Amino acid sequence: MSEKGKRSAVRLTARGAIALALIATLAAYVVAALINLPIVVGPVFVVASLLGVLLVNPRELLSLVVTPPLVFFVATLFVELGRALGSVSIAQSLLLGLIASLSQGAPWLFAGSAIVLVVAWRRGLRDNVRDLREELRAGAEVPRPRQSFVPEPEGYFEPKVYGTPRTED
Repeated sequence: MSEKGKRSAVRLTARGAIALALIATLAAYVVAALINLPIVVGPVFVVASLLGVLLVNPRELLSLVVTPPLVFFVATLFVELGRALGSVSIAQSLLLGLIASLSQGAPWLFAGSAIVLVVAWRRGLRDNVRDLREELRAGAEVPRPRQSFVPEPEGYFEPKVYGTPRTED
């Protein structure tokens, strides 16, 4: 494959990859409800996360690698909130639904997060972490003043009078 062919490949921003995983996970929840097969959600989440990390720009890997748990939680929260709206106790139904769905999806969540981390590491996550550390070190090297207390100039707290004084009538 030529160098030109590599550059014309589809690339996503981190936000695009996150949106891809979120929309795919929400769609998987809908399909799982329609066919009454909740196991569909996990594999779709893993595949969408993998696809996102493969298509994202390498300089945005650091932003993407921390989001799979958040994406899964937000999708699950949205679905369980929709399910809870028809119940008598919305808060109780939401809490129980979240606990059940998150515990059922935990293995898929861990698998998706691990796969994203491994693929991102191979695609250059190490360089992104090194660049971030260098930026943080450069920001930390700002000289600090040696004197901890700087007194205010004389008369700083004195009130200023503007205009002409009022006369009492």
